[in-house]
Order: sequence, then C-alpha cells, then structure tokens
Amino acid sequence: MARKSHSDSGDAAANPGRLKQIALTYKMTRRSDPKVGLVIAGVGIVVFGALLAIGFLIGHPVYLGILGFLLAFLAMAIVFGRRAERAAFGQMEGQPGAAAAVLQNVGRGWTTTPAVAMNRSQDVIHRAVGRPGIVLVAEGNPNRLKSLLAAEKKRMARIVVDVPVHDIIVGDGEGQVPLKKVRTTMLKMPRVLTAAQVTVANDRLRAMGDLMSNMPLPKGPMPKGARMPRGGRLR
Repeated sequence: MARKSHSDSGDAAANPGRLKQIALTYKMTRRSDPKVGLVIAGVGIVVFGALLAIGFLIGHPVYLGILGFLLAFLAMAIVFGRRAERAAFGQMEGQPGAAAAVLQNVGRGWTTTPAVAMNRSQDVIHRAVGRPGIVLVAEGNPNRLKSLLAAEKKRMARIVVDVPVHDIIVGDGEGQVPLKKVRTTMLKMPRVLTAAQVTVANDRLRAMGDLMSNMPLPKGPMPKGARMPRGGRLR
C-alpha cells in the first residue's frame, strides 16, 4: 500500500510538470507562429471527422469514432512537435552559441564539448565525438572560421591519430549546413569507430583540455555582446 501511494503521488507530481512544460512550449511557439493553435485544431478536426464519416459509411461510427479520436490526438501531437521545433530553431538562428544548444541534443553515443576554440570576433568551434569520429561544428564568419578550423585540427592531430575529423560550418551559404539540419547531418555520417575507440578519443581530447576548462560559459546560446574574459585562450 505504501509503495502504491508513493507511486501515485509521484505520478501526480509529474503530470502537472509535463502539462506546464507543454504550456510553456506552446506559448513559445505561438510567439513566432501565431497560427499554431488553429493549425493543430484543424488537423485534429479533419482526422477525427474523416474517421467518423468512414464509420458511418461502414456502419461502425462508435469504433471508428474512438479510433479517429486517438489518431487525431496523435496527428495533433506530431504537428505541434514539428512546429515547436521549427519555432525553436527560428529563435536560436543567428545567435552566437546556438549550435552548442543543438549539439547537446544530438542523441546518445555523442559527447559534446562547446567552445573548444574561439577568436576575438566570437567565431566559435564546438566539438562532438561519436561513432563517426570527431565533428567540429563552427559558427561565425565563414572566412575566419577556415583558419580557426585548421588550427584546431592541427592541435588535435598531435593527440588523436586515425580518427576521422569532420567539420560543419553552420549557415545558409554554399557548403554550409543550416542550424536545423546540423543534427540530421551528424546522424547520417557513417559509423567507423567502435565504442572503445570513441572512449579512447574522448579521454585523449579531455586530457588535451579546451577553452571551456579555463572559461565559464552559460549553457545555451551566448548573449549578444558578450566578451571573452581575460585569460581565456583565443585563436
């Protein structure tokens, strides 16, 4: 009885938290997508109405009505999730450090380290290590990033050997990857390392150190106008 009561109280506490999170996500999405509520409602009505109409045609309105309700709820959730994701990327795009926030949600099997290299113009490189190898994700001015990427690759070459190194420059220009496609691009990369090799690469890179070890940075996108504190290593 005690265990059941504890479980029930835990579920009751979790549900308001989930509902609050959904409400906050909806408010955030509506700021950049004012029609999100109408679109979601429209999707639900269309799916439910279509299934209910089929139910009347075949003589089973109750069964198809229940199925329509469930499918309508699922369709609404999918549409809401996609529009919320699009709104989130839209708000992050163009902000320094936005790529770091994306890398934190790449998925299991990846170890991410934000701001491993940065220059005085706030062009920045983040690092992710996974089965495809090392991925350097750069954001800032493309021309300045080329030299910054080259310097970082040279620095890593002294520590990690026979580990593939990929680089991604975030942006909408030629040869660049839009922020919303960074995660997909990384997940499509061929897996060439074993889990043990990934661990070894991470240990060596961690021993090498990085910019973050000497400079505390807030999580998520860096605020505009922020400056590097004295003592941080610049490139």
